[in-house]
Amino acid sequence: MATRPSADHVLAGRPFPLGAHPEAGGVRFAITSAVADAVELCLIDADGSERRIALTERTFGVWHGLVPGVTPGQRYGYRIHGPYDPARGLRCNPHKLLVDPYARQITGGLTDLRAAQGFTGDPDRGPMSTVDSLGSVPLSVVTSPGGPDTGVKPEVPFEEAVIYELHVKGFTQQHPFIPEALRGTYLGLAHPVAIEYLTRLGVTSVELLPVHSFLDEPSLIRAGRHNYWGYSPLGFFAPHAAYASEPGHEVEEFRLMVAALHAAGIEVIVDVVFNHTCEGGPDGPTLSFRGLNAPVYYLHTERGHMADITGCGNTLEAGSPTVVRLVTDSLRYWTQELGVDGFRFDLASTLGRPRGGVFDRNSTLLTAITTDPVLSRCKLIAEPWDATGEGYRVGDFGAQWAEWNGRYRDTVRDFWRGATGVRDLAYRLSGSSDLYDHNLRRPWQSINFITAHDGFTLRDLVSYNEKHNEANGEDNRDGGNDNRSWNHGAEGETTDPAIRALRTRQARNLFATLLLSTGTPMITAGDEFWRTQRGNNNAYCLDDETSWLDWTPDGTDAESEAEAMLAFARRVVRLRANSPALRQPEFFEGRTTPTGKPDLVWFRPDGEEFGESDWFEDRRTLGMWIDGSNSQARNREGELVSDHSWLLWLHAGDVPAEVVLPGREYGETFKPTLDTSTADGSPANPGPLEAKSRVTLQSRSLLLLRAPRLAAEPQPEVY
Repeated sequence: MATRPSADHVLAGRPFPLGAHPEAGGVRFAITSAVADAVELCLIDADGSERRIALTERTFGVWHGLVPGVTPGQRYGYRIHGPYDPARGLRCNPHKLLVDPYARQITGGLTDLRAAQGFTGDPDRGPMSTVDSLGSVPLSVVTSPGGPDTGVKPEVPFEEAVIYELHVKGFTQQHPFIPEALRGTYLGLAHPVAIEYLTRLGVTSVELLPVHSFLDEPSLIRAGRHNYWGYSPLGFFAPHAAYASEPGHEVEEFRLMVAALHAAGIEVIVDVVFNHTCEGGPDGPTLSFRGLNAPVYYLHTERGHMADITGCGNTLEAGSPTVVRLVTDSLRYWTQELGVDGFRFDLASTLGRPRGGVFDRNSTLLTAITTDPVLSRCKLIAEPWDATGEGYRVGDFGAQWAEWNGRYRDTVRDFWRGATGVRDLAYRLSGSSDLYDHNLRRPWQSINFITAHDGFTLRDLVSYNEKHNEANGEDNRDGGNDNRSWNHGAEGETTDPAIRALRTRQARNLFATLLLSTGTPMITAGDEFWRTQRGNNNAYCLDDETSWLDWTPDGTDAESEAEAMLAFARRVVRLRANSPALRQPEFFEGRTTPTGKPDLVWFRPDGEEFGESDWFEDRRTLGMWIDGSNSQARNREGELVSDHSWLLWLHAGDVPAEVVLPGREYGETFKPTLDTSTADGSPANPGPLEAKSRVTLQSRSLLLLRAPRLAAEPQPEVY
């Protein structure tokens, strides 16, 4: 590529905010590198030629300057002159064009891995590579501030939230009623057809798999494969360009998508990956952070070697002030400028382990997020583990953090596949007070889930004993082995009607348990209409029909199963929304309610309350009574709202079981409301039952009964 020296007159500008910002007839550039000896701003013209402009002003380690005549749309990068000393972790290399960590837009991809590598031969001992990477690496793009209005944030109370985890591309890539040009894009998700589906399902919040600009990891590039999920970030400010229907319009289209979801009352939660980057380990490419000041951005040992507690080749240094500023600046940008309502933090334990040490819920980075006046108002959800034993921290995050509750997933899977004992199950059903009833937390901070993007789909969970990841190209070695799944008699697809009937009933059991548990439920996109990945539990690199949602009926038995499952899912989500007692914002405490009974009572099949010894017996049947007269739920004005009382029976045994309903002090009558033994959840025997009645629970089934309030009392909505 041609390189021309610049005659531009560079003004001093200011160090903050970092990034590229149009102002005063030009653009102000600012980038931080405390170790650099010199920094060159490189403007890349349409023909690929490069103008290098020295930034001579340095303040607080920030190199900055205002370049007149530059306009939005200008492509640019940086060259850093400084120490190349891998023994100390320093890898400055002016032959490598670097992406601005604060770029609001990133264009292009990594087309030549060798050209992007900063070393020759051995990454730790070899000399600096002198191959120029221009033309082989992504470029930053100057963007205009502002854009389409993102609408009024719904501010859904956490206790009312139903989260729906989806992939922007996969959700609409095969949708027949969305225009082909919009499928797989931000505007595809914003399309009225997609919005109508989400609102009819009843979800309140979509959780988007990563939408930060990302690249394929070096291992995938070498294998000719692609990162589909997006957990390989390059830029923490730029929306991923491939999800735009028009190249270069990703910022505008992302804002339009947020506006459309907000207009429907749906929040946008973004899955953010602040634990590692796409640069990988020492043998990876030099694209941005590595070439600026690697020891400031990445965790290193005392001997200068990169440390990895993420399993992804590198780990961002959570104790670095530069990283703390980068993360909080990024989060504020997505919140204030792009309209995002909350964040799910991938491998969040790393954010609490500065210098790779023991986990500290009050670490600098975690504290900076929760004490920020903007970010403290967002939904903050931690994935409370990393790739090490020290990082498994379910229940250990601070007061403002919700958490993916992996204990919930494992316990509920185990119960429905036949594990005996109900003590742990009772904790999960009632909000996981053993994990969260401390440190000022609420039950809705338990993000309950049965499945997620990582692992089996709901259909596969009841159809496979083993993972089947051969298509990933890693000889089935990748993906988790602790799936706690059960194929119910045949591995994978089968025509056996008995097995198919049992699988769909078990799926209804799992889904209903999720939505009826205290806490915040998270649904994985497609589970509600019987999606399969053919047993693949780690489809991160499959950007094809394996991962995309299939919206087209196939005319088989699976079609009717999918339709029934969707009807069931809508019924249960609606039931939860209309039942304040089933989504209480306070933990059960055994407090006496207006009925004169405790707020929560557990029952044995014989209709008697659980005694202490009962919790340690091998049981597969559990009754749970929730008093709705004092539910602690509130309306949007902050007033307490009452509800009917509820009796939930869960029976995981392989033969029917007879249970006795509680006495009149728990309800004059009990009205069957949800029954997983039927395809759509409608009760097989809908008539009201008297107290102390005997009821037969079908094998492996869940039955929910409503105990209506007395006629003289105000009546909640009946559904």
